[in-house]
Amino acid sequence: MIRAVIIDDEMHCIKTLSLLLKEYCPGVQVVDKCDDSQTGLESLRKHKPDLVFLDIEMPRMNGFEMLEQFSVIPFAVIFTTGYDQYAIKAFRFSALDYLLKPVDHEELKRAVEKVHQRITPPLPQQLEILLQKLNHQAPSINKIALPTMDGLQMVPVDSIINCTSDRNYTYIFLKGNVKIVVSKILKEIEEMLEGYSFIRVHHSHIVNLNEITKYVKGEGGYLIMSDGSSVDVSRSRKEILLQKLQPGKYNHTDS
Repeated sequence: MIRAVIIDDEMHCIKTLSLLLKEYCPGVQVVDKCDDSQTGLESLRKHKPDLVFLDIEMPRMNGFEMLEQFSVIPFAVIFTTGYDQYAIKAFRFSALDYLLKPVDHEELKRAVEKVHQRITPPLPQQLEILLQKLNHQAPSINKIALPTMDGLQMVPVDSIINCTSDRNYTYIFLKGNVKIVVSKILKEIEEMLEGYSFIRVHHSHIVNLNEITKYVKGEGGYLIMSDGSSVDVSRSRKEILLQKLQPGKYNHTDS
């Protein structure tokens, strides 16, 4: 049984979430419900829950400021938010769990199931990434949080050479001849890398434009990457790629 605390300054949100948990997530026991951040902080220290459903925007002390009160966060967190789609991308980038208000019961079940599989407190780097993205700040750390079989791996964005789809997983190829397997589909990785120097060149491949050393022409052609690997380019994405490549910057060889 997962012991949980709900913290939200809107009482109707607390009631709704409590009812959804009771109906759809019987493995979760709500041990306390708090409608202000100070009471919530006291509750967390008293009850020591496994999981916290935490609203972000609250008066006096927001969700992030609450978490800053802990030198080490000892519980899993699922953020509840009414933020827009830009912010949702920020959550995906940081690999932190969230529920968009009004909470959908299927999304709730999926989020809770992830906690059942592994109760993982958020890392300080994840929170820093999320805050930077939400505040539109230039990142002080250009890292991306990638979920692997062993946990979360913080990877510098500029170390990624290319990403290759394998059904429900993605292979991430890094500098130094390193490969990691990430439990996200390629579309999700593409969304996380949006705004950086990456482009999807094939339904199965995303590449770092800075790591292309050569484009070989053909019906779609293919790319030679900095690690010596080759990546196919689909015919439908060839024109967009060529628009990105600066004239004369790369070698072009007929196939």
